[in-house]
Amino acid sequence: MLQGSRCRLCDSIPRVWLLLASGILKGYALEKKVVKSKAGEKVGLPCCHEIPSSEGLHNYRVYWQKNTTEVVLAYAEGNVIREHERYKNRTEMNEKNLTLWISPVEILDNGPYQCVVQHLRFSQNSVVLCDETVTLFVTADFSKPNITANVSSTSCESTEMIVRCSSHGGFPKPQISGALNNVSVAWNTTSVSKSSLNLYNITGKLRLNVTKDVSFSCSVEYNGLAKSSSLLLKKTSNCVVTTEPSSYNVITASSIIIIIFLLAITLAARYLRRHVCSYCCKPQDSVEEGVKECVKPPTSPKVPSETSSV
Repeated sequence: MLQGSRCRLCDSIPRVWLLLASGILKGYALEKKVVKSKAGEKVGLPCCHEIPSSEGLHNYRVYWQKNTTEVVLAYAEGNVIREHERYKNRTEMNEKNLTLWISPVEILDNGPYQCVVQHLRFSQNSVVLCDETVTLFVTADFSKPNITANVSSTSCESTEMIVRCSSHGGFPKPQISGALNNVSVAWNTTSVSKSSLNLYNITGKLRLNVTKDVSFSCSVEYNGLAKSSSLLLKKTSNCVVTTEPSSYNVITASSIIIIIFLLAITLAARYLRRHVCSYCCKPQDSVEEGVKECVKPPTSPKVPSETSSV
C-alpha cells in the first residue's frame, strides 16, 4: 500500500521537479570530470551510464542539462522531447553511451553539465540510474602579442621609450608579463576588456630608460597556455652634444678683437702721418731735444724779368 502510494506520488510530480530534485539529492557534489576544448572544435561530454546491448534508448529518459536548470537536450522513449534554442543544430547524443556532442563549441558553452539517466519500467515509473556532472572548459587562443616602442626622449646616456604590448580574441581572462633580457619587469598599466562574444582583449604599457640595446619580451598567459613575442629595443646612437661657450673664452675672444682693432688704428695713423709729411713737411732740429717741427721750404722771390738793350 505504501509502495503504491509512493508511485502515485511520483507520477504526480512534474518532470522538471524530478530533475531539480535529483540535483538537490546530489547535494552539489564535487565535480569529478573536466573536459577541455577550444572554441570552434567538436567536443564530447561523457555520460555516467551506458545502455546495455540488450536494451534500446526507448526504455530510458536521458536529460542533458546545464547548470542543473537549463535543458540542453532531452530524450524520452527514444525521441527528442526538448532541445535548447541556442544548442539547436549543434548537438547530438550517442544512443548507446549517451555522450553529448557539441559542434562547434562556443565560449558561452563553458560551464557544468549534468547527465541524468532514468530507466522506464513497464508501469511507466522511472528509476534514476545516475546523475553526474561534467564540466566543459572552453578556451580561445589569443593573438600573438604585438609589441610597439615609441621614443619619447633621448640623450647620449639613455633613450626613454614607451613600450606597449597587446593581444586580443582569447578566453579565459588572461595575465600579461614582460621581461628585459629575461629579467621580469612590472607594467605601469594594464587593461583588460571583454568583447560581445565574451572574448578578452589585453594591453600592457611600460616606460623604460634604455642605456644599451636590450631584448624585450611580452607573454600573455591563459588557462596554462601562453602566447609570446619579443622585440629588440635599440638605444638611439645619433645623439647631439651641445656645449655652451665659457665666459673665459668669450673674454679672450673679445680682448683679441679689441687689440687687433687698436693695432690696426695705430698702424693706419702712422702710415697716414708719414705719407703726408713726406710731401709737405721737412723735418728740422728744434731748440729742444727730440722735438721736430715741420717748416715749409723757402720760396724764392719772383724776380721780374728785365730786358736790356745794348
